[in-house]
Amino acid sequence: MPRIVRAGLIQATLCEPATSSVDKIKLAMIEKHEALIARAVDQGAQMICLQELFYGPYFCAEQETKWYDLTERVPEGPTTQRFLEISKKHGIVLVLPVYEVEHTGIYYNTAAVLEAGNYLGKFRKMHIPQVAPGFWEKFYFRPGNLGYPVFETRLAQVGVYICYDRHFPEGARCLGLNGAEIVFNPSATVAGLSEYLWKLEQPAHAAANGYFVGAINRPGWEEPWRIGEFYGQSYFCDPRGQMIATGARDTDDIVVADLDMDMIREVRNTWQFYRDRRPETYGAITAL
Repeated sequence: MPRIVRAGLIQATLCEPATSSVDKIKLAMIEKHEALIARAVDQGAQMICLQELFYGPYFCAEQETKWYDLTERVPEGPTTQRFLEISKKHGIVLVLPVYEVEHTGIYYNTAAVLEAGNYLGKFRKMHIPQVAPGFWEKFYFRPGNLGYPVFETRLAQVGVYICYDRHFPEGARCLGLNGAEIVFNPSATVAGLSEYLWKLEQPAHAAANGYFVGAINRPGWEEPWRIGEFYGQSYFCDPRGQMIATGARDTDDIVVADLDMDMIREVRNTWQFYRDRRPETYGAITAL
């Protein structure tokens, strides 16, 4: 029997102006995503990933301490606990990007991995950009310190990379070496900065490592910053690096695709990149 996983990506516009209160934005976005998850489940999705910092705007467009109020502990915080219940209700695997507090003043850009009411663990974004104008992430996040974990679910082995991480092939390879079959990359990125790379880098990671990639980007403009158009176009690509499903550019969308896990073995049996790699010769890329 083929091992097919029906997976879903959710991209969503900001439904409350970024000038509203932090609490009002957060509640509105959580409620919006609950409804979108239910729609994805209606389409048969068994595994779903949300966009980066899904319950707020991309607040890194400015440097304001008020956005620290979005932080929560993971998994003890209310958002993770709420979506644990949602994952249990629908019996799904859910990749949930949140703004995590470890201790006061120690904050991470994090994604929790949930399965049918169980917390499996979390990934913390490893590479933190500081790109002008409007991507002031070092003001908000410490670099991740949990490595490149892969989470065993009943459906597949799941890895997570977050937004700017996708520009670094080293971590993408680590996820493959750790057993990832599907790597999700929840993102927030704008036209004019990275769009030409959006459908280049991650299919290359998929082909180089022989796994599926689910790439999520938020759509639309976010006021008042207007740092650029978040261009959506969330997609799945297969272990050959081929696009198999793509979302809309500027609207809410649910991207659902059937991922044939047997393709991973087929591709890796053809392209023996794991057999033929030469880590003993790669010291230059890890030298400080």
